Amino acid sequence: MRWALVKVCVAVTTMVVVAFAVPLGLVIREMARDRAFSNAEREAAAVAPALSITTDRDQLERVVASAGSDAGLAVHIPASGGTGAVDLGRQRATDTDIEATRRLGRASTTEVSGGSTLLQPVAIGSGAVAVVEVYVPEAEVSNGVGLAWAVLAGVGAVLVVGSVAVADRLGVRMVQPAQRLVEGAHELGEGKLGARVPEEGPAELRLAAVAFNSMADQVVQLLANERELAADLSHRLRTPLTVLRLNAASLGDGPAADQTRAAVAQLEHEVDTIIRTAREAKPQTTVAGPGAGCDAAEVVRERMAFWSALAEDEGRKVRVAGVDRPVRIPVARADLAAALDALLGNVFRHTPEGTAFAVDVHNGDDAVIVLVSDSGPGITDPEAAMARGRGSGSAGSTGLGLDIVRRLAESTGGDVRIGSSVLGGTEIRIWIQLDGRAPVRRGHRGRGTGATWRQRRHMGPTSSFGRRSVS
Repeated sequence: MRWALVKVCVAVTTMVVVAFAVPLGLVIREMARDRAFSNAEREAAAVAPALSITTDRDQLERVVASAGSDAGLAVHIPASGGTGAVDLGRQRATDTDIEATRRLGRASTTEVSGGSTLLQPVAIGSGAVAVVEVYVPEAEVSNGVGLAWAVLAGVGAVLVVGSVAVADRLGVRMVQPAQRLVEGAHELGEGKLGARVPEEGPAELRLAAVAFNSMADQVVQLLANERELAADLSHRLRTPLTVLRLNAASLGDGPAADQTRAAVAQLEHEVDTIIRTAREAKPQTTVAGPGAGCDAAEVVRERMAFWSALAEDEGRKVRVAGVDRPVRIPVARADLAAALDALLGNVFRHTPEGTAFAVDVHNGDDAVIVLVSDSGPGITDPEAAMARGRGSGSAGSTGLGLDIVRRLAESTGGDVRIGSSVLGGTEIRIWIQLDGRAPVRRGHRGRGTGATWRQRRHMGPTSSFGRRSVS
């Protein structure tokens, strides 16, 4: 905007300068020409009285010398009454031009080498017409014109430079508030909730700054209310959790009792984490820095050990692959565990007992792929399943499970895709990027970013979709 305003001012000022300076320069040149020929006419008029009295050569030479212009003044008297023609001074005009002036009886100008000549007819006593020739050099015609043009050009340049300076100041006054508004929007988008914009500049930008600051205040208030609500709702779970812990303590010994107590302890830990995170206003899923993250293979083994016991009770076959070696990913351990629990919980919640499932981990050069597949009836609407809060409509479905998984993948620049598994049911592929690329947009359904051919070959078929709904 700033440079556009400067360009407009330069163009307008240049057109104004040209519109006034060029005609003015032409007028000055014409005035200089008129001045030169006026002087020539006065010189010719000084000789005319002498010609009307005498045509004697000696007397006329004295008259011409007294005029002080003998180098540029010439007199041409035709022969008449037995008197021969008299020519004084240097003749520059052609005989034809001189005869034409004598015949027409009025002054004329003609171009000659180095300038112009003024031919002035004068009647003499014998009735003949003499012609006074006054030479006007080109330098005299253009005397002062160059200086005048230089002055006009300087004035025009000063006007253009002045207009650029004024336009630049106006542009800065308009652009700086807009830039501060953009910077404030970027800071707010990056999570800096204290970002505000000075309410200054033109009226429109002041109104925009006021609206932005009001919006930022509302965002801060809404986030605070959301955190308080999350903390309050989580705190309400403490009472039923206390009852569960007491009941679990009375179950005695045995694998089922130990698993129940472990599940209650984990649930208490997750509730405490939610309350603490809400109070501290820290996001639950963030992009880990260099050296941070967790071992995906270890987390998968740990969560599969937990779910395998329930799978054994329901007669489900379980397969785990790719967890024999460490697989480092830039994701917090708790986040990956929550994502796996959401996917495996969907398998148990939405497939019949006896349905087999598997978890595969593929470690590539720039990405890690976690595949959770089952042999169930499938997903009827993958788009709806990925939508936050949609769920399946069944009891206990919140519609947040796959959204948690998606946000975890997108925090690394990866994505989540739903397809058909080799087991005959649903396959959910979590693509975790390792090279720190920018997160993909929500709802992305394109091909994965940066996958090698070998990684795609292990992903399994993804062209068709199944027939079940998940939360």
